[in-house]
Amino acid sequence: MVVGAGPNGLAAAVTLASAGLDVTVLEAAEQIGGGVRSSSDGLADGFPAGLVHDHCAAIHPMAVGSPFLSGLGLERHGLHWKWPEIDCAHPLDDGDAGLLYRSVEDTAAALGADGGRWRRVFSGPSANFDTLSEDIMGPLLRVPKHPLALARFGAPTVLPASAFARLFRGERARALFGGVAAHTFRPLHYPLTSAIGLGIITAGHRHGWPVAEGGSQAITDALAGLLAELGVKVETGVRVTSAAQLPAADVTMFDLAPSAVVDILGDRLPRRVSRGLGRFRYGPGAFKVDFAVQGPVPWRNPAVGAAGTVHLGGGFAEIAATEREIQSGRMPQRPFVLVGQQYLADPGRSVGDINPVYSYAHVPHGYTGDATEAIIGQFERFAPGFRDRIVGMAVRSTTQMSVYNANYVGRGHLYGRQGHPADDVRSTYYAAALPNWCSRHVSVLGGHATRARCARYVWRQRR
Repeated sequence: MVVGAGPNGLAAAVTLASAGLDVTVLEAAEQIGGGVRSSSDGLADGFPAGLVHDHCAAIHPMAVGSPFLSGLGLERHGLHWKWPEIDCAHPLDDGDAGLLYRSVEDTAAALGADGGRWRRVFSGPSANFDTLSEDIMGPLLRVPKHPLALARFGAPTVLPASAFARLFRGERARALFGGVAAHTFRPLHYPLTSAIGLGIITAGHRHGWPVAEGGSQAITDALAGLLAELGVKVETGVRVTSAAQLPAADVTMFDLAPSAVVDILGDRLPRRVSRGLGRFRYGPGAFKVDFAVQGPVPWRNPAVGAAGTVHLGGGFAEIAATEREIQSGRMPQRPFVLVGQQYLADPGRSVGDINPVYSYAHVPHGYTGDATEAIIGQFERFAPGFRDRIVGMAVRSTTQMSVYNANYVGRGHLYGRQGHPADDVRSTYYAAALPNWCSRHVSVLGGHATRARCARYVWRQRR
């Protein structure tokens, strides 16, 4: 039994069913997929039917190289990847921009004096990414398959992003790295905040930052096709609120927020585990605005107009300052904004000259204000005239995000650690609601850690 049909839940169902187990998935929403969904039915006034917007996960550098997803043959079920000319751009106030290409050499060439340093940092790990990926995306508390290669890659990841950024002299490289590191949703002076930046950039240099053709919904649809092929029973519109609702099963896995697992299982959980889940830390949130824009975004730097992902936050020091503010519960005047121009790689998402532009701002946990104008202000800062090209807006506040998906507690991103006390739940319950690095925009939908937990269960049952 799997409760919750988000990315981890679907990965669990596929893995268990592939091992020959009978699997049922229960999902509270009417559609499976969690944040890996898209819509094209006209989000708001000004949105023509057929304009495709991703709900949450949008760009997939880790998914395309995932040992789990890449081995499922999802192409048979309609999943196809598309790549932009430039993976990511980080514009600066002086009109310059840091540009991240799939090629390490092209990126280094665009970074001027910092090109050699960028090349030394990323050439080796990106060339070895396929070897490293199983260790990088698997559970932390296990013996790695490639310990020496992982150690060489992993040593810099323990550093705060603020310390790692000092390796570079120019603002282009520092800001480019800082914008990717900000996907941690944590202050950049915290230890380990280099890890996400290094991991996503390395994956991108190996596999690029692709989008799913037709929207991220295509990933969920392909997994649904595979689940049907494997004979998995999926029941939607079933909200589990207590253990009494759960059918008898050898094992029940939860792809839910830790607080929901505690509410469902109650005193069936060992006290130590219940306390551990209760202490699970929820991070800052996101305020999302989808735009329908006539023509391209009028970026001051034309190269930014070729990037699938754009980070709006100024230089590294400014990014670090805004992330500190939201961690402290204060809303910055100029929040860090992530922009998706997925239509550049996948033109079929547009309708005529109306293009879908995805954006969200980092905001404090539980933020109840309206960040729409702050987001538009960041666009105007780097793309003067953007406001005049908006023909429609669909706003999803932090509260609305929690309604959309109950796992988004206070619209907080799940903070925590693998090797969570939930791993020690005795009896038949496994809590799989651990971070799957769905950092909304750039997702890490590898499913590999979940697969490892499922495989461990199957192995124990067959001993």
